[in-house]
Amino acid sequence: MSIISQGVKEMTLLDRQDVAPVQESATSAFERLARDPAVDVDKLERLMQMHERMQARFSQEQFNAAMAQAQKAMRPVAADAYNPQTRSRYASYEALDGDVRPIYSEHGFGLSFNTGDCPLPEYVRVICDVTHVGGHSKGYHIDMPADGKGAKGGDVMTRTHATGAAVSYGMRYLLKMIFNIAVGEGDDDGNSAAAKTKEAKAPAGFDAWLHDLQSAAENGTPVLSAAWKDSKVEYRNHITAAEWERLKRVGVNVTAAQKKAANDAV
Repeated sequence: MSIISQGVKEMTLLDRQDVAPVQESATSAFERLARDPAVDVDKLERLMQMHERMQARFSQEQFNAAMAQAQKAMRPVAADAYNPQTRSRYASYEALDGDVRPIYSEHGFGLSFNTGDCPLPEYVRVICDVTHVGGHSKGYHIDMPADGKGAKGGDVMTRTHATGAAVSYGMRYLLKMIFNIAVGEGDDDGNSAAAKTKEAKAPAGFDAWLHDLQSAAENGTPVLSAAWKDSKVEYRNHITAAEWERLKRVGVNVTAAQKKAANDAV
């Protein structure tokens, strides 16, 4: 058997092994071939190309198998947030990430988000590169509107805030799409019961109250705290913990900005 034929045989067998042994053994095989003066350079290059194709196929197979196992382990995520404009509940990125990151990390996946050029005006392209320890990676993207318009077509935020919102929405939607995550469906170890309780019909006037609470948060923590104390108990019980925490963060940020502005003015 020629050394070239032997090399082909070795690499075919290596394709069935783990990644680290494949790389180490392939390197040794190519070093032996490169040192042999009888080996034709063109044949050696073709052999290397063949190995690269085999390695790429093997890495993709690992990626697909791991993806199937990761999705099998993922359960539906309970909706934890409320959108007053659409009057609907949804799973926040924090809820999705908290449930699925431990699972996809355990199966060797890593996610990296970024933005890219988008051909649509007033849109943001959100990109997610999914990598796997086996060496294969796959890119996903979604184009999100960033015009600052609300559900009824009116201006509801600045372009800066709209861009941030578009990126946040894009990350959430991509995470759901990549791993085919269901929200608020099926058995989720008891979380669905809590979700169904929160999904009860909102008390009369809740949407207007939530809108006023958002306005209060945008005027700082003291105003938000006062509005909360004056609120009806049924409103407090219906708002989700995630939404309330978000409003408190808004209040804290506004208060900090107000203090800074006051100090700068002195």
